[in-house]
Amino acid sequence: MTPSIATNTRVGLAELLEFVRPRHRALLLTRRSDGGPQGSPLTCGVDDDGRIVMSTYPERAKTRNARRDPRASVVVLSDDWNGPWVQIDGTAEVLDIPEAVEPLVEYFRCISGEHPDWDEYRAAMVRQGKSLIRITPEHWGPIATGGFPARLASAD
Repeated sequence: MTPSIATNTRVGLAELLEFVRPRHRALLLTRRSDGGPQGSPLTCGVDDDGRIVMSTYPERAKTRNARRDPRASVVVLSDDWNGPWVQIDGTAEVLDIPEAVEPLVEYFRCISGEHPDWDEYRAAMVRQGKSLIRITPEHWGPIATGGFPARLASAD
């Protein structure tokens, strides 16, 4: 059996966003006040301006961290555990209600499509006091897959 060989495909911004749009599972990495990493699994999407967006609450660690230090990374995963993934580094911005309402509508649309009652959705976002984090991609690694190093491709 031929071993699965790891891949690393460098892409431009357009290809990066094309890769990320259908993938909604991610890990957000922010920095704690002591500088250590804080990882948060979440659902993400891509807004119309090419930012990675995620819904949250103002009291969550990731939200507090992003307000204090906007440097953030998002590791976007495929649904298949062995599927391709990418790390995106950028600057985070936190929006709160009321400014977050329409961006939260866009967030929902980019992940789930149309809501049956947008007025109800907007009211729920206000009632819950939701926040939105959006990250502008500045640097990103290659789109990667796991596996063996290429030097083992012909190993017996």
